[in-house]
Amino acid sequence: MPDVVIIGGGLMGMLSARELRLSGLKVVLIERGQAGQEASWAGGGILSPLYPWRYPDGVSALAAWSQARYEGLCQDLWRESGVDPEWTLSGLLMLGVVAEGLEARRWAERWKAVLEVFKGCDPRQWEGALGEDAGAAGLWMPKVAQVRPPRLVRALRQSLKKLGVEVLEGVKATGLLVRNQTITGVATEGASLAAERVVVAGGAWSGQFLTESGIHLPVEPVRGQMILFRGQPGLLSKMIMGRGYYLIPRRDGHILAGSTLEYTGFDKSTTAEASKELREAAYTLVPALKSLPVTHQWAGLRPGSPQGIPYIGAHPAIKGLYVNAGHFRNGVVTAPASACLLRDILLERTSSLDPAPYVFPCSPSSRSNSKERREV
Repeated sequence: MPDVVIIGGGLMGMLSARELRLSGLKVVLIERGQAGQEASWAGGGILSPLYPWRYPDGVSALAAWSQARYEGLCQDLWRESGVDPEWTLSGLLMLGVVAEGLEARRWAERWKAVLEVFKGCDPRQWEGALGEDAGAAGLWMPKVAQVRPPRLVRALRQSLKKLGVEVLEGVKATGLLVRNQTITGVATEGASLAAERVVVAGGAWSGQFLTESGIHLPVEPVRGQMILFRGQPGLLSKMIMGRGYYLIPRRDGHILAGSTLEYTGFDKSTTAEASKELREAAYTLVPALKSLPVTHQWAGLRPGSPQGIPYIGAHPAIKGLYVNAGHFRNGVVTAPASACLLRDILLERTSSLDPAPYVFPCSPSSRSNSKERREV
């Protein structure tokens, strides 16, 4: 019998499995599809919350902890797997937000982030590919890096194999096995798995799965669509944010443009309207993209949660049940911290991260879920 069964093979589930295995536990991970092929694969890979000063402290704490360790994690995964996650220090240039400069500077001082404010100048001195309409003011964060999520999850999948974590793909969990308010295992469409500890890390499906098991967790799917331009290396060197959209240059010359924010349930289809919206936003920021072909369009389902704060920890009433879900738009940047905090809670260790902001909800009203906060 494994020490832990993890439900969900995305970045959060796989990193949690890795941390628990490195701590000496026997771990089985089950994934309804292929590991790493949902939101983790589809993400942009910016290692910072977008407009980070707008988020609650709970998000900032996870992001700051992870940012300090991401380069080392990627080096470890590259060495273990032979796959380079392409951690790259691109920097993040945010245009048209100088009105928030004071709030941003206060946030940066508090979290020891490097942030510069510029205004009244040609932004092309910062990034030569920018268009004239990009704006003459903004914020620059030179220490923000990126990873390439498809490569990151491939590296992590190989790392788990090398570490001896059993990954069961194409296995759908259908419910929790509970006796006397204590976890005894997981029911699947095939055979059940016995375990005294279960971690739910099912991304956008976490809320639905737990609801079907009679447990409330306010996590819902939020669709994000993106497109990919094929270009040559050197056109764009920095990650760019403008009017709520972003451009991410990859090492091989591809440029990712994202993303939409759509409450459409579990629909992962792409739309012509989103393609047009993303192209127009990209062309405004970098006019040279008009000459490049769009090679791909895709969609992923983010695990939306109130205020974007994830749930990490133990269920208050069911012994042996844990959750690591609800990271909304910040799953990639907060994943290392979330996995380590989950590990510490499960192993009853003292953590360097405060677990209080992420406790399992005791009631549906435990956090505000207003439309305004959901669109942070």
